[in-house]
Amino acid sequence: MPFQFKIQIKDIIKPPVWRRLLVPENFTFYQFHLIIQAAFDWQDAHAYEFSPDDRFSNLIIADKELYDIDFFEDDELIDSKEIKLADIFKAEGQKFVYTYDLGDNWEHLITSEKITGEKLFLADCLAGKGNCPPEDCGGPWGYEELKVALADPKHREHKEFRKWLGLKKNEDWDFNFFSLKEAQEAVRNVDFDQENNFELV
Repeated sequence: MPFQFKIQIKDIIKPPVWRRLLVPENFTFYQFHLIIQAAFDWQDAHAYEFSPDDRFSNLIIADKELYDIDFFEDDELIDSKEIKLADIFKAEGQKFVYTYDLGDNWEHLITSEKITGEKLFLADCLAGKGNCPPEDCGGPWGYEELKVALADPKHREHKEFRKWLGLKKNEDWDFNFFSLKEAQEAVRNVDFDQENNFELV
């Protein structure tokens, strides 16, 4: 029974940035992390964690190798490689949060839209909207500042941001860009054997 999820980056509007994914129920949360990275075109350069959409919950699903496990109670930190989606998602409408880059703090709201009856062995991207923000731009608020600067040639950081993004003379950053074909190709070709090359800081 695969899950259909809508995953939207919080605090980003005009345009919103979201992806709709179909994911097998037996995938681990680590595999889910890699699928989300591919769908949004993140670079998997920072730590991540999953948590309930509930400010009173202390549960965290993450890569235990990146955490000081002595800081957590036994039932608070769960290894993302040892828990499957079906262990957490039980009903349509259920919500969870995926946080990528614990410095910039990109929070993605995960909504379980459907639990389908079809057999599925690979994940897929069904739809989406909005260009994924560039890595290390300062989170949602930094991204909004980047938008303002790029829209105004007289802005004091306009040239600096263009240079940082590697934009050519007549090239613009397209905030609305989304290619379903590219997202599908990325999701369908995720390498689940890759190793993290970063440390939690």
